Amino acid sequence: MSKVLVTHSYFYKFDPKQWNTGQPYPPLGTLYACSYLKSKGLTVSFFDTNLADSTEEIIPLLESEKPHYLVIYDDSFNYLSKMCLTKMREAAFRISELGKEHNCLVIVSGSDSSDQYEKYLDNGTDFVITGEGEITLSELIKSIDAGADNFEHIDGIIFRRNGITVRTKKREILHNLDTLPFPAWDLVNMDRYKNIWINQHGYFSLNIATTRGCPFKCNWCAKPIYGTRYNSRSPGNAADELEMLIKKFDVSYFWFCDDIFGLKPGWIKEFRDIVKQRGLKFRFKIQSRVDLLLKEDTIEALYESGADTVWIGAESGSQKILDAMDKGTTVEQIYEATQKLKKKGIKTAFFIQLGYLGETKEDIHQTITMIKDLLPDDIGISVSYPLPGTRFYDIVKNDLKIKTNWTDSNDLAMMFHSSYSPDYYRKLHHLIHGIYRYNKGVKVMKSFITNPLNQNFSTLKAALSSFYYLPWVFIDYIRLWIIRIEL
Repeated sequence: MSKVLVTHSYFYKFDPKQWNTGQPYPPLGTLYACSYLKSKGLTVSFFDTNLADSTEEIIPLLESEKPHYLVIYDDSFNYLSKMCLTKMREAAFRISELGKEHNCLVIVSGSDSSDQYEKYLDNGTDFVITGEGEITLSELIKSIDAGADNFEHIDGIIFRRNGITVRTKKREILHNLDTLPFPAWDLVNMDRYKNIWINQHGYFSLNIATTRGCPFKCNWCAKPIYGTRYNSRSPGNAADELEMLIKKFDVSYFWFCDDIFGLKPGWIKEFRDIVKQRGLKFRFKIQSRVDLLLKEDTIEALYESGADTVWIGAESGSQKILDAMDKGTTVEQIYEATQKLKKKGIKTAFFIQLGYLGETKEDIHQTITMIKDLLPDDIGISVSYPLPGTRFYDIVKNDLKIKTNWTDSNDLAMMFHSSYSPDYYRKLHHLIHGIYRYNKGVKVMKSFITNPLNQNFSTLKAALSSFYYLPWVFIDYIRLWIIRIEL
């Protein structure tokens, strides 16, 4: 029977910003591919690049396993893979080259290879899988094993025949996600992940997905793998996996890495009921939309399920910019949802996007005001990033001459002509973080002064931080003034 070595191309150590956070998660999408192949009777080994130091670390496994197939299957649930970072593309190219040197047939699946398939084929990749990949991968390997020399009957692949690129028709997405086996958690060196989490955060967190796809039409959001169709596992099926992970790996915290958690009507309430019935104890973080959070008793159900943090795609405090993005939400909803989450003791975190087309100083002011008013528990600030397959990309693609992808997740390059210079947005990014931390510190300081007996060392430290960030904020204002785009 043919041997299959499955890997992926994201290296935390090649992305210093992410490595320094000390929050590595196993490559969930890759593990789904492994478990599906195993369920079809294939012999599967796995090389996890996440915590590796270099691409060359795969060589001993190539030599010992002597696989017929090397599959580079990127984690489509991780936004870092969706960003198509050039450091990871280079890693994928090198791993592919090593596979060819060891006489492997190389198959690649992921967001970047779907967008840039010609580059991957030029690098020696034999097949690129597009869209949802587990079934396609299994069919392709079994067809090759059977001696086929024509692959046009297999949906969702790209390959070359006689130097001509052939693309087959799109693979239909899987509707019943409960039919998939759980990810191949047994192939992961869980102790390495657990040690990092415990040492840096005092608890262990794993990732889990309950959905695939997103039906919303934000015009900058790429969906190259699962598209705009939304399918969900049943609450019971998700709870089964959670219960297994808690018992087997002593996990106390989960990241539900769905694009949007619990979109299906009634899903969150049913999930809450099952969690309570089984007596499962864990905390979790999710990504959601403010309009969905305000429906029925969603926030209450999240609270009762163990929600710790809700990341919200706030994007901007300007309604003009939200409308330009086709976001479908309002600034008023951001305020209302944040306030309701805080009342339940659920942490709120904002994704903020700077530099969208048409952004003015007034729009930036409104975003800063929103952050100061609501003071979320965390913020993630980026600049607009055009990816193929989006309406936003089509609008700005003529600007993308030299640089079309970020090098790593802290690149923050403005690759199209926005309202202001790239240097301005880099300084603005720094300034807003300073304003945010300063105002957080001031809030804690006021609380400390009015109620000192109920405070502890950590709150005092947070309060004192405001004095540190005040000069930082002042300096950043000066820097912005120097480049003549004052706030």
